[in-house]
Amino acid sequence: MYKVLSPETVVIAEGVIIGDGAVIHPGNVLGAGTVVGRGAILYPNNVIEASEIGDGAELTASVVRGAKVGGGAKVGPFANLREGSRIGENCRIGDFVEIKNAEIGAGSKVSHLAYIGDARVGRGVNVGCGAVFCNYDGSKKHFTAVGDGAFIGSNVNLIAPVTVGENAFIAAGTTVTRDVPAGASVIGRVRQQESEALRKKREERHG
Repeated sequence: MYKVLSPETVVIAEGVIIGDGAVIHPGNVLGAGTVVGRGAILYPNNVIEASEIGDGAELTASVVRGAKVGGGAKVGPFANLREGSRIGENCRIGDFVEIKNAEIGAGSKVSHLAYIGDARVGRGVNVGCGAVFCNYDGSKKHFTAVGDGAFIGSNVNLIAPVTVGENAFIAAGTTVTRDVPAGASVIGRVRQQESEALRKKREERHG
C-alpha cells in the first residue's frame, strides 16, 4: 500500500499507478499516464503528467511532463522536466533546472540553475551552476553529447552541435564551440583588464 498525506489537497487522475510504500505529500497533482514506483516520495507541490517515477525517487515542488525519472533520483525543488527527459538512477536534478528531450546518465548531478536541451549526458557527470546547453540557432535545434565522467563548470555555454569527451574538464565561464577530446581540459575566458577609456565614458555619462 502507498500513503497519501492530506488527501483533500492531492489530485490523482484515473489510471495512475502508485507502487507499494510510496508517500505522497500535500499539494501533489498526478495526471493521466503517470506511474509512481515503489517507495518513491513525492514531497509537496509536484505536478506530474504522463511520466514514470522510479522506485525510491524523491521529487519536491517540480513539474514533470512526459519524462522518466530513474530509481533513487532526487529532483527539485523547482525543477522542470519537459517532454522526452530521461533521468538516470541516483541522479541529482536540483533547483531551477530545466531539462528538455535529454538523457542524463546514472549518478550525474545538475544541481542548480541550468538548462539542458536536446542532449545526451553520460554517467557520473557534473554540470555546474548556470550551465546552458545552447541547442537552438534561431531556426533549428541541435544536439550536444557529453561523455561519462566529464566536468562542466559553472556558467559554461555549450554551443550545439558539440561533443565533450569522457572525463573532459570544462572550466567555469567557458563557451565551447568545438568538440572537446576525451580527457582534455578546456578554458575559454576573456582576460580581465582595467579600461581607462571605459572609466572615462562612465564618468561622462554619470557626471
